Amino acid sequence: MTARVGLQYDACAMSLSPAQVEAVREAQSDSATTRRPTVAAMEAVLHEPLPVLDHGFVRVVDYMGDDAAIVQAARVSYGRGTSRLSSDRGLIRYLLRHRHTTPLEMCELKLHVKLPIFVARQWIRHRTANVNEYSARYSILDREFYLPHPEQLAEQSRSNRQGRESLLSPEESARVLRLLSTDAERCYDHYEELLNEDDDGNPRRPGDPQLARELARMNLTLNYYTQWYWKVDLHNLLHFLSLRMDAHAQYEIRVYADIIGSLVEKWVPLAWEAFRDYRLEGVSLSRMELVAVKALLRGELPDYAGLGLSPREERELKDKLGLPQAVLASVS
Repeated sequence: MTARVGLQYDACAMSLSPAQVEAVREAQSDSATTRRPTVAAMEAVLHEPLPVLDHGFVRVVDYMGDDAAIVQAARVSYGRGTSRLSSDRGLIRYLLRHRHTTPLEMCELKLHVKLPIFVARQWIRHRTANVNEYSARYSILDREFYLPHPEQLAEQSRSNRQGRESLLSPEESARVLRLLSTDAERCYDHYEELLNEDDDGNPRRPGDPQLARELARMNLTLNYYTQWYWKVDLHNLLHFLSLRMDAHAQYEIRVYADIIGSLVEKWVPLAWEAFRDYRLEGVSLSRMELVAVKALLRGELPDYAGLGLSPREERELKDKLGLPQAVLASVS
């Protein structure tokens, strides 16, 4: 049984509803003995909302398993002949190194996430999790929308259709933020007008129609916040993090992935260490890239075109190796 920390963040800044604040405090005040394995570092942050962006958060609702659960599942799977993998750390690193990641599916994490709708639309592309989202057919969305920090306002990249380039000037940033805020506020005003109901569900303007919630919601912009419960096993979670913690991922989803990554490190530190070493901060090479690297190690200039590597693949190889383009183009 592990003592839990109290709610540390201001409810307004975290944008928790009064009912959610009460539910969090009640959950944190509860304690129970269990025969199941627990992780002290996870118990310390259980139910604690961790702030993301301007109104979002990530909160651990529940978790199952730990590093030992991965090892236990792997040894059941492998049976006899695995005694040479003497340590838990060694076995977990072996599993990650050789992509034998089925034992990671024995661990699961359930999160409560509050996020902008456009981030949720990217996130839901990862179809290997269980999701239950806040229903705007049933309930009314709050007047909460995401406004980027000026440091995140940039022009469209000319070389990457999914990327950003140079930052906007302070004057342009102010103009963009004014437009985003004005549009979001106006849309919510119209949303309330279409709903035409007060906090008790009664018409604000008696005699005028009350548009169905499932229709009124279509007027809201994609920067409004939604919430969901998201449950995923560790195998699929690490795949999610390998993509969304990457420097090329959109900032607004990457900051959520960074927070979740810090939670995974607390939860399964041995698995996280191996994931970081072999996937997150490692690289993979194609057959052609491997031939090119071997040539470089011999002091030879690879025939990139002859190997079938496009100019873009040449640049990507440079990035993987962390070498200037000139080094790959001319070897002494």
